Amino acid sequence: MKVRKFAAIDIGSNAVRLLIANVMEMDGLPPTFSKSSLVRVPIRLGTDVFLNGGVSDENAARLLESMQAFKLLMGVHKVEAYRACATSAMREASNGAELTKHIKKKTGVDISIIDGSDEAAIIANTDLQALIEGDKTYLYVDVGGGSTEFTVYSNGETVASRSFKIGTVRILNEMVKHDTWVEVEQWIKNATKDFDKISLIGSGGNINKIFKISGKKDGTPLSYKYLSSYYQFLMSFSYEERISILGLNQDRADVIIPAARIYLNAMKWSKALKIYVPKIGLSDGIVKGLYYSTIEGKKVDAE
Repeated sequence: MKVRKFAAIDIGSNAVRLLIANVMEMDGLPPTFSKSSLVRVPIRLGTDVFLNGGVSDENAARLLESMQAFKLLMGVHKVEAYRACATSAMREASNGAELTKHIKKKTGVDISIIDGSDEAAIIANTDLQALIEGDKTYLYVDVGGGSTEFTVYSNGETVASRSFKIGTVRILNEMVKHDTWVEVEQWIKNATKDFDKISLIGSGGNINKIFKISGKKDGTPLSYKYLSSYYQFLMSFSYEERISILGLNQDRADVIIPAARIYLNAMKWSKALKIYVPKIGLSDGIVKGLYYSTIEGKKVDAE
């Protein structure tokens, strides 16, 4: 058995994450992936960018320090390869490109600013396809701080995909217009109108937290009724009470409500009665993409 280590850095609108994963290779068996370490730093870049157009000096310094720390951690873990991706906030930041150049100069960490389609393609590297049963239809919803990606799968194929600037940090800062909600509603209804018995697949830190709190076994879906009830339950507490009484982290206690709202609306507009919550995300897709690119490289060398 051989154990290899790969890392993913996800620079989101709500938080910055470092995932270090073990990949176990055994003769005659497919590789297995497991989490070795996960570090999450709540730098809310989206609040800077969506309100003021760029990353503030304070958060730019925090991001730089995070990358320095991540570089050291990857070295200690003896990571073979890594990829750093920045999403919605850095895409829209007026100083995004300048900041990535500065970080690379100071730390050596090379950050790619990716668009919504790239993000969806990376996530497709995860175990998402294994979850999709060939004869069923799903609406995959990945909620972030700055944007949400929607993808319709039917009979194992991608039918439609779209990224919208509806994210938890944008909603908190009242930056999502009514017209945008209407546009999302119409897109979902049009993309799913020809299908019956649609289920949602949800990804993102907030739906993962809700699923964990539910106590459901992995692979068991949450019902629309449960998610709606839990949303109302959360709404009955103040932000401070969600921290002190419910035990939510400060940077989770506010965004969890707009996230639940997005999932509930997606379920309502697609007429889905249940939502599956697999443990997948951008970081997982980055790790798998890195690993399989090394395998493909070996195949090319052998040829």
